[in-house]
Amino acid sequence: MSNETTVPTTIPNSLEAWIKRLDSVRLPVPQASHDRVCRAIRDNRSSLRDIADLMQDSPALALSVIREANLHTHGSMGEPAENLEIALNRLGLKRTEELIDRLPAQPEEQIPVGLRQLQMISQHATQQANGFFAGRLARLWQDIHWGSLLFLSPLWPMALAYPKLLEEWQRRVVHQAEPARQVEQELFGVSLLRLCQALVDIWHLPIWVQQGYRLLIDEQDHLAKALHIARDNAHPLHQQQCLDADPALQRWLNQPANSVLLANALALSAQESWTGAHCLRWQYLTSLYLQLPMDDVQQQLHQQAAQSARQHSMADLWHPAEALLWPWGSDREHSGELPAPGPTAEDLAKWRKQCSELLVEPSRFSNAMHLTTQACNALVACGMRRVMLLMVDRTRTQLRVHQLAGLPAQAASLSLEISQSSVLQRLLDAPAQVRLTPANTAQFSARLPDSLRSLFRGEHLLLRSVPSNGRVIMLIVADQGGQPFSEISVQAFGKTAQCIEKALHSFTNRSR
Repeated sequence: MSNETTVPTTIPNSLEAWIKRLDSVRLPVPQASHDRVCRAIRDNRSSLRDIADLMQDSPALALSVIREANLHTHGSMGEPAENLEIALNRLGLKRTEELIDRLPAQPEEQIPVGLRQLQMISQHATQQANGFFAGRLARLWQDIHWGSLLFLSPLWPMALAYPKLLEEWQRRVVHQAEPARQVEQELFGVSLLRLCQALVDIWHLPIWVQQGYRLLIDEQDHLAKALHIARDNAHPLHQQQCLDADPALQRWLNQPANSVLLANALALSAQESWTGAHCLRWQYLTSLYLQLPMDDVQQQLHQQAAQSARQHSMADLWHPAEALLWPWGSDREHSGELPAPGPTAEDLAKWRKQCSELLVEPSRFSNAMHLTTQACNALVACGMRRVMLLMVDRTRTQLRVHQLAGLPAQAASLSLEISQSSVLQRLLDAPAQVRLTPANTAQFSARLPDSLRSLFRGEHLLLRSVPSNGRVIMLIVADQGGQPFSEISVQAFGKTAQCIEKALHSFTNRSR
């Protein structure tokens, strides 16, 4: 049995490349779940229902089995397996056990937290689906259950392979309200919904999952009309009159498959705030769908969240049920809005050593690249996550990249025209430091080259020009991933810049 997961590093930039990459990612399975399922398969007393119940504790395991069953069904006369029992029956226990043995199994705490967090949201969505819809649509409970669990599954391999991309999407789209289309084009090169829809199609996931993505992509007019009616929650009679006047909309709204989308929207939006506009929008729509008062919907919503937290929460994961204990209206801060962690004691030890090497006289550096490599390493050690060192060219009209850390490799070819930015002109005229914050970022961002700002997204950035022999020859640009700075790192950044200045002076005067 393999204990390795395939985690690619390069970022695809087309739909076809994304599909190929994410389809090849092997999702890890918690070792405990893996062992329990294998024991159940080998136990003659276990029914398919027993095995399926054990498998749902590991969403990755359930996805792998359904994908495998539907892969072999595709192209034949059979319909895709809509639930795990059908998938197990089609594969047979022997082939199921062989499949499970091929999956990477790891202790749960060793599985990346971003993947576990997203899978926990899927489990929370399943709890909401079972609580709101499965009892009312009892004959369809398996379709509701498995469709809800697997709805977000196209994002699971991305959470494993590209967790920073999803975090950046969440920070910019959810918390900073940037246009999703623009952000997704920059980060992924494709629409996230269309990527999910494409994976759902090639994995032959349950039809209700496919229908949910089709609704979000191709049926937005119906969705907008339904949301508009749903907001008038205080007048249920008027809501019903509006639906009666539009039979096509009423038929569209009443589709049982909508339960899968509603459950996931409720669980996903609750991650940020119970009272935010996004969460309330889906609560209103659920109220309209079920013909229930909003108070009843919210009460059930909170009860189901608490039940989900009892079953699935872990110490290092965030469950929105925790926020039910806070004062009403409190919002959870996104990790990207909190100050970045400062350097560890080990990092500071490395930083001191690297700075001391910069200060050695006479200079030990054989060339400028050697010096800037050491300088870049020192900046990273003091807590900077993205670093760019640029040198002034001989004509003093351009800045060219000398060193990078935490940035795409293609940024190495960047050159900046000094005359086209008043901020760059100021920094190159005399040694200075500029610190961007939410209070001044609009003022300074407009005066910085777009190519530079696109690499350093966020409202927190440090720029410092470094002189040698009375003239500025270097520009340092650094941040902590766009998060608010750790003040310890800011202080260390300043001291590092001083060490770099002394190193440049010693290096340029070494032969005099």
